[in-house]
Amino acid sequence: MLKLVQHDDIFRGGNMSFKKSLGKTFVLLIIILILLAGGLLWFDYLGVVHVKSIFAPVYKILKKAPQTSSTATQSRPLVANLDEDRLRKQREALDIFKEELDKREIDIQAAEKQNEEVSAELAEREKNQEEREKTFNLKVKKYDDKNINVEQIAKNLNGMRPEAAVGILVAMDDQTVIDVLRKVEEIAAAEGSSSMGSYWLSLMPSDRAAEIQRKMLSKPESLD
Repeated sequence: MLKLVQHDDIFRGGNMSFKKSLGKTFVLLIIILILLAGGLLWFDYLGVVHVKSIFAPVYKILKKAPQTSSTATQSRPLVANLDEDRLRKQREALDIFKEELDKREIDIQAAEKQNEEVSAELAEREKNQEEREKTFNLKVKKYDDKNINVEQIAKNLNGMRPEAAVGILVAMDDQTVIDVLRKVEEIAAAEGSSSMGSYWLSLMPSDRAAEIQRKMLSKPESLD
């Protein structure tokens, strides 16, 4: 009796072990089938094989249209999205690079314009300086020429009779008369002799002599 019970227990244990093994095999088989189906669908999606017709009943039950490479492209699949994103980033990088080039070109143009303005300003300053120097040199030459002329007139008048010298002075403008009288005084001081200027003034008309004396006192000793 004891042996029979033990034999029955062994049978039951073996049966349970067999069921567990069968269950594991069934689950493993289902996993393999799922992986196989998934792999086939993926290769079909990539266009390597065409097995959509096999799974058409499943899609029909699920009320979904089979996905192909063309329909996937239209629905923006992952691969297409990755390619489009890569192209978009490349375009964005090119746009940024172009903007940077444009900015540098604008900066270069601004710098060139500023350099041109500085060069023009320097050229204008140089031109003005040359004109001022030219004007100054002309004034100096004019002064030298007039000074030589006045000195020659003063020497000539000193060698004339007072009445003749006064006649010439009266015909001159007031400023020239003043310049000649001052030059006469300068020559007399250099020679240590008496100046004829005061005597000539005494021989001139009183109103003209008074005007010349007034101007000599109010104006500096310059030859303009």
